[in-house]
Amino acid sequence: MQKTPKGFRLHIGLFGRRNVGKSSVLNAMTRQSVSIVSHVAGTTTDPVEKPMELLPIGPVLFIDTAGIDDTGALGELRVAKTRLIFDRTDVGVIVVDAGQWGEFEQKILHELEKRKIPAIVIFNKSDIAEPDQALVKRLTDEKVLPVHTVATEGKGILDLREALIKATPDEFINTPSIVGDLVPKGELIVLVVPIDLEAPKGRIILPQVQTIRDILDAEQYCIVVKDNRLSEALDRLNRPPSLVVTDSQAFDKVAAATPEDVPLTSFSILFARFKGDLDEFVRGTLAIEDLKPGDHILVAESCSHHPIEDDIGRVKIPKWLKQYVGGDLRFSHVQGHDFPDDPSDYRMVIHCGGCMWNRREMLSRIMRCQNAGVPISNYGLTIAYSLGSFERILKPFPSALEIYRRKHK
Repeated sequence: MQKTPKGFRLHIGLFGRRNVGKSSVLNAMTRQSVSIVSHVAGTTTDPVEKPMELLPIGPVLFIDTAGIDDTGALGELRVAKTRLIFDRTDVGVIVVDAGQWGEFEQKILHELEKRKIPAIVIFNKSDIAEPDQALVKRLTDEKVLPVHTVATEGKGILDLREALIKATPDEFINTPSIVGDLVPKGELIVLVVPIDLEAPKGRIILPQVQTIRDILDAEQYCIVVKDNRLSEALDRLNRPPSLVVTDSQAFDKVAAATPEDVPLTSFSILFARFKGDLDEFVRGTLAIEDLKPGDHILVAESCSHHPIEDDIGRVKIPKWLKQYVGGDLRFSHVQGHDFPDDPSDYRMVIHCGGCMWNRREMLSRIMRCQNAGVPISNYGLTIAYSLGSFERILKPFPSALEIYRRKHK
């Protein structure tokens, strides 16, 4: 369970002022000294992550943040890092000291509610003081779950566990499928996995592993082939597969080898749906039609790695887009959790599949782009559009295909 990728964990963010007991709550929940506990305000400087299993929810990731009321130049940097945690929080926990509720707590609650993130309020140190009952009633009426704890003594922690179970979004309990819902049970899916410079030595990448597991969970079966063996593999079958899934960079080669009546898509497009909002990504991709030479494009990668000679985000996608536009374009790149608060300086954002992330963070970035009026696409959709394979790879997804066809009537 400790090896479960972060992207499959429920992200639980702990927010509050300095020295209210966030770290004590985390230590009590995990039954470990994960975060340093001190009477000195501001002991937690950077977000502290702790993965664990919380039954019956399953794998979760607790994130203990620095106090949201930190001051000074260094304090502002800590607060900025804490605010980034909102982007990937599935359940927000506000820790309050001895029943005190003020402007800081209300702002945190407002931010969670604005993002439609379920919230829990922990009234810690309840042996010292209890909160105002009118406040408790107001929070309850707003569907916010109140919990009373004395974290240093472990009191109220079982109540907190129950509150977390109640607050967990349904979509986390009933995890959406990557590919298993696209074809009937018992059918064959062919996965095309090129072995190139970006393939890790001795293993295959996470989206491919997760897709295979999803197929097994859906009572289907698959064969995995390299792109140069696809034609041979299809010839050996006594009937066509229900779906072919390829790496986006091999679209042209795989499309040429796959019969027109066999549905075809890519791992990146599957993850556009699984981790984000496929329909919104399709709308964003259509903005490629309006690109002009000189436009500024942001390319965002969720994981940090050293770019290779033929890197997809830094070399291939820029090359294909420049060819499509017929002129030069400006590209900027961000990695990891770095992302502009206001992306309006860019004509378009192109994002990787986000396989290492939870869905909440990807949806937060989509929302940020929507608020700025900036179209957002992802790697696979951008590649397919640039290479002229867009309609074919969307056929397994009727609503997304309809968005494209309405634009091209």
